[in-house]
Amino acid sequence: MARPESVHPVDEILPLKQLFTFGLQHVLVMYAGAVAVPLILGSALGLSQHDMVLLINANLLTSGIATLIQTIGCWKFGARLPLIQGCSFIAIAPMIMIGKQYGISHLFGSVIACGFITILIAPIFSRLLKFFPPVVIGSLITIIGVSLMPAAAIWLGGGNPDAADFGSVPNLLLGLATIAITLFIYARYKGFVGNLSVLIGLIAGTAIAAAFGMTSFGHVGEAAWFEISAPFAFGLPEFSVAPILIMTLAMLVIMAETTGNVLAIGTIVGRPSSQETLGNAFRSDGLSTMLGGMFNSFPYNAFTQNTGLIALSNVKSRYVVAASGVIMMLMGMFPTLGAIIASIPRPVLGGCAIVMFGMTTVAGIQELSRVQFEGTRNGIIVAVSVSIGVLPMSFPALFGHVEGPLRLILDSGIFLGAITAVLLNVLLNGTGAQPAQVQSLPAEAPHSGALEA
Repeated sequence: MARPESVHPVDEILPLKQLFTFGLQHVLVMYAGAVAVPLILGSALGLSQHDMVLLINANLLTSGIATLIQTIGCWKFGARLPLIQGCSFIAIAPMIMIGKQYGISHLFGSVIACGFITILIAPIFSRLLKFFPPVVIGSLITIIGVSLMPAAAIWLGGGNPDAADFGSVPNLLLGLATIAITLFIYARYKGFVGNLSVLIGLIAGTAIAAAFGMTSFGHVGEAAWFEISAPFAFGLPEFSVAPILIMTLAMLVIMAETTGNVLAIGTIVGRPSSQETLGNAFRSDGLSTMLGGMFNSFPYNAFTQNTGLIALSNVKSRYVVAASGVIMMLMGMFPTLGAIIASIPRPVLGGCAIVMFGMTTVAGIQELSRVQFEGTRNGIIVAVSVSIGVLPMSFPALFGHVEGPLRLILDSGIFLGAITAVLLNVLLNGTGAQPAQVQSLPAEAPHSGALEA
């Protein structure tokens, strides 16, 4: 009698306790990034404190819904991979420009429209998968990991580079203590406890900060117990050609980053992404973005911060990330929960981020280890694409004189690295999955050293 196939780790449904704790771990990792977009946008547009709180709650609620769509899936919507969704930072600059020049109603109208356009063009964009062999995927994952390090450094220093205590010894020691605790738990314990090393590190780091007066929970009592953001709270959306075109361009860059994130997660969890997977992921981003515009939120894509957490914890279940979506929805409806999580000091987040983002880089290196370098041109592809991909992170002022739509592209290291790797691979290797050889291989072994997907 044939033995039934075991469930793939991606489709494994863990016990409720583990779903909650692992899901909470994901939320804690991405929370600071999730609330940053509404905070930055609200400040730039001069919104009131009440309106900014409304944007944050709407963002958390819609992020949770977007995560459920992406992980659980419905028909042709959702990659059905452990991808946690959040507002894309790529869209901040164009949204500020639209909000200032056209008004917030046009802003949300352009978000809704670009989400609809994303759904329409998803099948076309997904056909680009053939341009992403392992040499490109490995370069992309490496760029993602390295590009996240400035965020970890800023958190480690205290979160605000302009603050007087940024980079102070107490902040750095708090971050280092968090790293030490996280690594100790990871190395000392196996199984369930070991997989929670980041969560335990965050809790322990916050406890240390509270003991030394470096964080306070006083503002928790000021948060509302229950509040739901009503759709179109800023008025009915308005649609104009120029704002829609600007947001659609930003969405194209976001789709390129989504490609990298989906391929990275697929590689880490052992379920390589197909053209259908990419198309479903794009449609999910589009639908979530439309819902975002309706519920006073913004364009969505997968958060790269959580890629390293999956690699570190080795918990690959998409239902864990779906649980984090439920937690975010509750946070959007119960602001007190969000206020508690907001009390985690930035140096504590920075300590955990160094470990997790480093694991993302390791995943890229592991993928590149499967690539044949000897006798091929793959080495120069990796060298140039990774170098160009980290330029915006290494020295942001490099493109300071570039304005307009082109700035959106140049500010995204992942997009620059991806387009460079794809173009170099096509020019030097062709469009096939196998690399062009510098020296011809014997006829009887044409696929020696073939790349593995």
